[in-house]
Amino acid sequence: MLTWLGVGTIIVLLALILFRVTSVLVALTLVPIAAGLAGGFGREVGTFALDGIRSVVPVASLFAFAVLYFGVMDDAGLFAPVVRVLVRMVKADPVKITVGTAAIATIAHLDGAGASTFMITVPAMLPLYSRLRMDPLTLTCTTALAAGTMNILPWGGPTARAASALHVSTNDVFLPVLPAMIAGLVGVFVMSIVIGRGERRRLARLTPVDADTIGEDVGAASVADRRVDTRWFINLGLTITALAALFTSILPPAIVFIVAAAVALLVNYPNASRQRERITAHGSNAMLMVTTIFAAGVFTGILTRSGMLGAMSAAAAGMLPQGALRHLPIGMAVTSMPLSLAFDPDSFYFGLLPVLANASQAAGGSSIEVARAAVLGQMTTGFPVSPLTPSTFLLVGLAGVDLGDHQRRTIGYAFGITILMTVAAVLFRAIGI
Repeated sequence: MLTWLGVGTIIVLLALILFRVTSVLVALTLVPIAAGLAGGFGREVGTFALDGIRSVVPVASLFAFAVLYFGVMDDAGLFAPVVRVLVRMVKADPVKITVGTAAIATIAHLDGAGASTFMITVPAMLPLYSRLRMDPLTLTCTTALAAGTMNILPWGGPTARAASALHVSTNDVFLPVLPAMIAGLVGVFVMSIVIGRGERRRLARLTPVDADTIGEDVGAASVADRRVDTRWFINLGLTITALAALFTSILPPAIVFIVAAAVALLVNYPNASRQRERITAHGSNAMLMVTTIFAAGVFTGILTRSGMLGAMSAAAAGMLPQGALRHLPIGMAVTSMPLSLAFDPDSFYFGLLPVLANASQAAGGSSIEVARAAVLGQMTTGFPVSPLTPSTFLLVGLAGVDLGDHQRRTIGYAFGITILMTVAAVLFRAIGI
């Protein structure tokens, strides 16, 4: 009975999310509670849900304060001088422009938010693309590849979701695949050179464009002029220190960004009212994901403590060949890419991943390796290409391109990055084969 109750819970959850019948928060909260009551667990449902919430507190805290920190850094102009210099350096060379686009998107996505990345990168670079008559699809493709690969950061949505779904630390998911992310970024810049050379050949067949003033036009019009002063260097040092503490696990990730956010507010906005203003300004973005993570804790807590997840995993382990389940991570790394076009991130990570991860563990495999493999595939296509990801529409809307054209241009390159990251993850033993 628990197996079928769990399967029914997953199906209802996916249907409500995929067809947008309710919000993710409502689905993740009410569906498992109803299932727990239907399974006869009564008052135990509250205990199960609370246990699940406790397990995701570190992830929710990390996400909330990381969003606040990088939002404050953006407000204070930490990234603006770098973007301005990159824009002025690329001039009229399509190869430099595509590489510069990838660099700006990579830097902008340090906050883990796709919307802010696209709002920084596309307005900064689109006038330059238009002035040179470069294809705006080149802009969306390159931006998507860089942002998608960077989205593997521990405060990014997919990694936070995967950690929440399996009740593990984000560092357990992220640190082993850090070499794979670096390999992916190398691949992004190599592909941006290839894409830029294609644009250079296409433009060579057109009437030449006078590029003498392009750097001035774009640098003045699209990038805010922020001075590099003493405070900028303090912010840079604080950011480097925070990232070093995060990657070396000196402190828990959530504590790193709680402290960093507090110091950032004090340094950049000494006045208490200004601090409250900045917290309020970035609070909505943080709370949207935090509430979703807490709801995911309710969902996974009830399914785990009630035995539904274990029953489904045992059933899956019995149906699939043992060898296939033990090698599930490598299969997940590749198949999660096309699956991301059919599942939105919430339904994929909170609905599908826990079942597959537990089935793999029941067959002698590693559940955490399944999670790592899942974020590798979801990074490059599920986030910046899937129609189920709202920020995808922001990207194509800002650039004025068609979603289908963007997908046709980007998916092939994105799949190449996924394969590269998968190979690197295997070589560095983040996932097994």
